Amino acid sequence: MGRKKKQQQKLPEQNNLFRTFADLKNKTNWDQFFKIRCTADYFEWYADWPQLQSLLTHHLSSLPVLLPESAVDAPPSVQPADLNILVPGCGNSKLSEHLYDAGFKQITNVDFSKVVITEMSRRNTVERPEMKWQVMDITVMPFGDKTFDAIIDKGGLDALMVPELGCTPGNQYISKVKRILTHRRKYICLTLGESHVPDLLFSMFRFGWKMSLYTISNEPSSENRNLRTTFMVVVEKDNGVSVPMISSFMDKYSVESHGTQAHGFYKAFEREQKFRSELYTLKDLNLGNLTDFEPGRTVKLILGDKGPRFYKGILVDAEEQSATIPQQFAVFVVPSTRVDDWFFSSEEGLMRFAAYLKAARSLIILLDSSNFYASMELIEMDLTHLVRQLVLGCCGFEFQITFMTANEVLKDQVIVHQVTSGLTGTIVVDEVVYLKDQGRNDDDDLNCKIEDVVFRRLTFERTHGVVQSKALLSSEAKENKMQSEALLSSEVEEKKVQTPSKTKKKGQKRKPGSSSGRASSDEGKVDHNYLAHTYHNIIISGLMLISPRLKGSSSTGAMVETVVIGLGAGLLPMFMKNWLPTLNIEVVEVDPVVLDVAQKYFGFTEDGRLRVRIADGLQFVREKADSEAVCVVVHAEGESSCSKLDILIVDVDSPELSSGLTCPSADFVEESFLQNAKNSLSEEGLFVINVVFHSPTVKVAIHSSLKKVFGKSLLFLQLLEHDSHEVIFALKNESPITEEDISTACDNLEKSLEVVNHKWTQRVVKASKLIRPLR
Repeated sequence: MGRKKKQQQKLPEQNNLFRTFADLKNKTNWDQFFKIRCTADYFEWYADWPQLQSLLTHHLSSLPVLLPESAVDAPPSVQPADLNILVPGCGNSKLSEHLYDAGFKQITNVDFSKVVITEMSRRNTVERPEMKWQVMDITVMPFGDKTFDAIIDKGGLDALMVPELGCTPGNQYISKVKRILTHRRKYICLTLGESHVPDLLFSMFRFGWKMSLYTISNEPSSENRNLRTTFMVVVEKDNGVSVPMISSFMDKYSVESHGTQAHGFYKAFEREQKFRSELYTLKDLNLGNLTDFEPGRTVKLILGDKGPRFYKGILVDAEEQSATIPQQFAVFVVPSTRVDDWFFSSEEGLMRFAAYLKAARSLIILLDSSNFYASMELIEMDLTHLVRQLVLGCCGFEFQITFMTANEVLKDQVIVHQVTSGLTGTIVVDEVVYLKDQGRNDDDDLNCKIEDVVFRRLTFERTHGVVQSKALLSSEAKENKMQSEALLSSEVEEKKVQTPSKTKKKGQKRKPGSSSGRASSDEGKVDHNYLAHTYHNIIISGLMLISPRLKGSSSTGAMVETVVIGLGAGLLPMFMKNWLPTLNIEVVEVDPVVLDVAQKYFGFTEDGRLRVRIADGLQFVREKADSEAVCVVVHAEGESSCSKLDILIVDVDSPELSSGLTCPSADFVEESFLQNAKNSLSEEGLFVINVVFHSPTVKVAIHSSLKKVFGKSLLFLQLLEHDSHEVIFALKNESPITEEDISTACDNLEKSLEVVNHKWTQRVVKASKLIRPLR
């Protein structure tokens, strides 16, 4: 009893050691954890030995893993005691002791905690004298090549995959695993399969490896109360020239009954399996007629060999070859955060994107966990000789190949905060510095070089890397960042965090996904007088240009009732509050976690003119539309006014990219919602909606619904050359608006803004001149 009471008294202290993912990478925390528990209190993070024994010993003893490189050299038999086994990140688990007692004597255990290695070595010296214990960082592991016959990883990779650090530590570790495994031997990974672990495993062991997946039955002991599913991933070296399919022995019922964590792993497996089923190598294709143009053809490829890096690619021939197409061949590199975009994950999207590239043949390279950190120079070096084999025959061997990539190229990125919401999913706040002129609006005037400017961004992981909000940090924030950078440098040196050698040489940036450990909301002050997103400036322009209530309020002083559906980082409503003083603004946001992030990391504040309501936007508008008969006395003279909206703005993302929409979700462009939106407006009310669509069919349908509801009062501004992003304005009164009306209004707006004398007015005036009637 006394021992149990003593343990209970210590639990709060040990639980406080791992408050964040980053704490799992802290050596001091682990030393303290093992000191608190003491070695006698062994700890199994995942499944216990009774659940692992049969499957694990089978894989260690099975014939394939014991096959020699040459049949001539085969010994009569290989016993378990002859296998050289490594257990990285061993902790104080009894796994190695059970293996030793089962006959596997040559076991080397490594962990970066000196405390646990010392205690475990002391505990096993007498009973298990052949077992070895070493203090070691598993991302380094300076063993010789082909040293171990088997590597058994029980949670080691999981501990490295800290969201704030991205995939870099995991990449370093898996690279060492590949190097130190002997020919035809196995890496056995026990994992919960969370975060980016499955994607990393599937991509790093895609070419030249066989893979099998298992679920481990969950029967926790008194020491292991973890009810999450444990997966066993068994990887074996393979000499095949093609990309093998993954062998799954997973219990699907067990997966489905264990919630989001297990389901996420299974979905990652299904995505990988589908991709492998459609994948070809250049050898598989034997090039065939690939040098000939074939209209509308798409071929999924894997480029590279069994080296450290290989690449997924999609070859796309345009729907027709025309003399007006400016180039014959183009290569476009897609960052790992964008590969699930509709453009790159659907056949229609691929064809549209190929049309934007204006090339007869396009090769689209999709980066993943195995190569996301590679620079463009390195990617070109890896791929140029392979890509040349895919150039159309009419181009000739001397054809100059150009590699292109997405516009927003980062010079530096730091994860400031990451949180998971039950409604929105994973929410990421980062700070970035763009390369050269990337990230800047065409009409920006920041009075400094873009590479000296820090932006803080809000991203919803469900939208696959689409930046939801982007804020400029003030010069005060920049000074804080520089001080933080200096502090970071000393911390990195002290903790000996490993970084890619190319980054070390340049010494000028951390790779995307790295973290400075800064999570304080006070270290960066957001500039609420600057709107970094072009479409936000367009919304402001439209409000000032079109809204009769807003234009009239400047002379009457009457408040303009305004509702914004969707908060994001709160940058648009904060700007509206600062510069449009007659607006009475209410933001409707469904997720309280989003509000918390906006307040803590983007300086969003509520006051008498700006409030937030946590509610469903669709339901709010429906209720506002139905409140037509409800009026309240608002003037001393006894005049009454109905509770209608003067301005309604819809600025939300879409969680379902398969709908062909990035913004908003499909519910917000259905005719029923549009009618509710119109009914919620006052007689001179203005409706504004931000729309990003990828399918021409979806675009036509949305325009048709808008025209049916709002008639001829529609205006729009097309943001992008390929017409996939529009901001649409609609007046309730359905009065037709002509080009001449817009021109006159633009002139009046420009004159009225001359007295403001602020940079944002230039962007607003420029945007106003691009607004056109939607016919």
